[in-house]
Parts: sequence; C-alpha cells; structure tokens
Amino acid sequence: MKLQELERKARSLPECDRANLVLSLMDSLGDPGDDISDEEVYQRDAELEAGKVEPMLQEEFVRRVRDERGR
Repeated sequence: MKLQELERKARSLPECDRANLVLSLMDSLGDPGDDISDEEVYQRDAELEAGKVEPMLQEEFVRRVRDERGR
C-alpha cells in the first residue's frame, strides 16, 4: 500500500481513532535528539559562539525542511 493511500484511509477514520493512530505512531518514534551526543551539542554551541554558523529561527527551519520535501 502506498503512503498516499494509507493517508487517505487514515483520514476517513473517526476523529478519536485518528488521534489514537497519531499517538501510536508518535510512540513508535524515538525521542527527538536521542541520536545526538553531548559532544555534538557542545561543538555546535561553540560554532555558534564563534560566529562560524548563523542561528536560525524554528519557523525558518521548518519552512526549509518543508520546501526540501516538497510539502
């Protein structure tokens, strides 16, 4: 089954079932940042402090990700 077909079928579910499906799918994902080490966090912080990279607002990040994914 293709993702688009699955999404169409999921959208036809009652609201309560859709909410339960979302929660179930979210539980199946790892916590955000689980794969990021403390060392990487310190390195990125140091790059920001040194001016090697520019900070980005969350809204800009989300927009860029959506643009790259074509959504």
